Amino acid sequence: MEPVAAPAPSISRADLVGVALAAGAGTRLDPLTQLLPKALCPVGNRALVDLALDRIGPLVGSLAVNAHHGSERLQSHIGEQWSEAVTVSLERDEPLGTAGGIGRLRPWIDGRGVVVVNADGWTPTPLDALLEGWDGQTVRVMVNGGSTFGPSAKVVASTLPWRIVERLDDSPAGLYERVWRDEFERGELEVVSHNGVFIDCGTPLDYLRANLETVVLAGASVVADGAEISASATVTSSVIGAGARVFGDVEASVVWPGQVVESGERLIRSIRAGTSVTVGPL
Repeated sequence: MEPVAAPAPSISRADLVGVALAAGAGTRLDPLTQLLPKALCPVGNRALVDLALDRIGPLVGSLAVNAHHGSERLQSHIGEQWSEAVTVSLERDEPLGTAGGIGRLRPWIDGRGVVVVNADGWTPTPLDALLEGWDGQTVRVMVNGGSTFGPSAKVVASTLPWRIVERLDDSPAGLYERVWRDEFERGELEVVSHNGVFIDCGTPLDYLRANLETVVLAGASVVADGAEISASATVTSSVIGAGARVFGDVEASVVWPGQVVESGERLIRSIRAGTSVTVGPL
């Protein structure tokens, strides 16, 4: 008989932590990030960071986010929405990058493996495939749209075993430069495919695309409780935030919470984010 390979050891949730990286300034998402930290910009009426935590939460035993740009607002939001269920790692002096942010959290990680996502990456697809057959010792990256890895790969999520985390410090650095590139060049990086929609909400156009995808998933406009839509208004394939008041026409657009679309206005593929901030048409 051929020898039967022993099954890969199962990794329990208790052995893993999840980190949503949320410290970026979001300069490409300007002017929206003049109003809110990028991680708090809403997609489908939920903050990007909440959606990121929702994705990794089922896979891990503990959760954390890092924060620099808009850290006070982000910390307040996490406290209100997640209470003590999420640890916030503050990077007060400077942003530490994707590797430095993990290095700062090293005492909290404390021997466990890590599932890492960027808070500004949006997908409705669960990340279970990231951990299928994972032995807890390799570095994995989940790449959208295929298994090709490189500097421009759309990385949806990654695993970092403790053997990698324990050598990271909190000096500013990226995971590509500190971890992924070297593992790839040694032939030790595991690449798995992500099949589904994935959008890096780095620009207003991509941010709008993510919101419109939530409309497609819902099968209709996504209107928050407490939004007021006039009988004379028309809302088509759009996302309307809580407390928004719509008296004009909105098509394939996003209206942030508390904002107003006046009678006679027509928003098409636009983002109404503030009294004097409307981005579009895109």
